[in-house]
Amino acid sequence: MTTARETVLGRVRDALALAPAAGTPVPRAYRTGRTLPDEERLSLFTDRLVDYKAQVHPCTADRTAEVVAEVLRQRGARRIGVPTGLDPQWLTAYDGEVRQDSADIPAPRLDSLDGVVTASAVSCAETGTIFLDGSPGQGRRALSLVPDLHVCVVDLSTVEVGVPEAVARLVPERPTTLISGPSATSDIELERVEGVHGPRTLAVVIRTDV
Repeated sequence: MTTARETVLGRVRDALALAPAAGTPVPRAYRTGRTLPDEERLSLFTDRLVDYKAQVHPCTADRTAEVVAEVLRQRGARRIGVPTGLDPQWLTAYDGEVRQDSADIPAPRLDSLDGVVTASAVSCAETGTIFLDGSPGQGRRALSLVPDLHVCVVDLSTVEVGVPEAVARLVPERPTTLISGPSATSDIELERVEGVHGPRTLAVVIRTDV
């Protein structure tokens, strides 16, 4: 009588036998180099973000601080966390308490924050995905996942059309978090539940001169 363990191991052996030999080149004929004018890229990215139920706030670069402060005010965020390398100019209009994050702060304590403000590494317009890579302006993974509100500042110049173009701008060795709208899942009855494994609210401030 075959045991479950033998069945699983047998399937693994079969799969390995069908695998390409070591050193076999992997075809990577992805579509790359796609571009769109700024207006179209912004429109596509915004459409995808809104479809994910993210809040979108386009603004010119000189209004970043004003818009970030307004978003935080609307959400009642009086105590926020920020990564060590966040541009301090983005918070000059905010009159609440700002706490700089540190690896010494246990992740559960981040739940006491009303929200977090971070920068971003690159984004994909086609999928509405924002990439964080742990750079100083983005901070550690826990900072953007524990608080219930994430205000993410995105420069339009970092928004690529598709996934291959976006991934090409990342540093492979850096830890990468992909964000496609607020945290959400659905139960067996397809009832949408938000805030299960990340922020319940995602507000994206898109810096653009369009």
